[in-house]
Amino acid sequence: MVYDCGLILEGGGMRGLYTAGVLDFFQDRGIEFNACYGVSAGAVNGLNYIAKQKGRMYRVNVNYLEDKNYAGIGNLIFTGNFFGTEMCYHTIPEELDPFDYETFRKYKGEFYVVITDCETGLPQYVKVTDLKKQIDIVRASCSLPLMAEMVSINGKKYMDGGLSDSIPVRKSVRDGHKKNIIILTRDIDYQKKKNEALPVIRMKYREYPGLIKALEKRHIEYNRTIEYVKNQEKNGNVYVIRPSKPITIGRLENDKNRLTMLYHQGYKEAKADWQNILDFLTNLESE
Repeated sequence: MVYDCGLILEGGGMRGLYTAGVLDFFQDRGIEFNACYGVSAGAVNGLNYIAKQKGRMYRVNVNYLEDKNYAGIGNLIFTGNFFGTEMCYHTIPEELDPFDYETFRKYKGEFYVVITDCETGLPQYVKVTDLKKQIDIVRASCSLPLMAEMVSINGKKYMDGGLSDSIPVRKSVRDGHKKNIIILTRDIDYQKKKNEALPVIRMKYREYPGLIKALEKRHIEYNRTIEYVKNQEKNGNVYVIRPSKPITIGRLENDKNRLTMLYHQGYKEAKADWQNILDFLTNLESE
């Protein structure tokens, strides 16, 4: 069943395994949406969901943790990218765990990936229709400051979409979606704090004042968006699926057991909340 509803996917690095579990449950229930908005790891989750490749996000995030070409300090030191660009964006999707480009291409809805313009510090929402041609859009959305290099696209430089719009629900509303389902990777009480690495960030990115400004106020904008989401939730305009308790794993977690538990947590919590989710979606059809 395809619902006229926006699907918003927050990032969070390896915390995205929670989202992967939720989306795999959605696949088991045959739930689809006519619009999806993904940020960073949320964008990668969205790709696999739209390509209908259940379990792939989990496999990719867990199966290659011990491969130095996948992720590690060595990559960061020698290439500027903690996650290996060639392996993550080419070797895995094209050879080791093939991505279903054709199924993704046939998606009749709209899939937007959020990236941050390094010059202005503002978000850009790029509609992705052909992943092979637009893979750098996804790579940019996942490029976190200090952990990855900027990504050049058409002569301009971009980084992680979460720096400027971590939860693009307002974009979905502007696009005409009065109702949205939001999958978060933080619990209901989470409040983002000021980035402790700002002194280093100001030095490294001193030629990009717009980017620095976005990073300086990121925690403020994030917390404001969370308040907006909570208000919309109370008004019945959004349905939020979030971890029932604080997630203690880090963005770069490499413990397979903990990651596996988080994936199953997402699946189980979505399953336990299925009736409420279904009621929200069913009400869409009657309005």
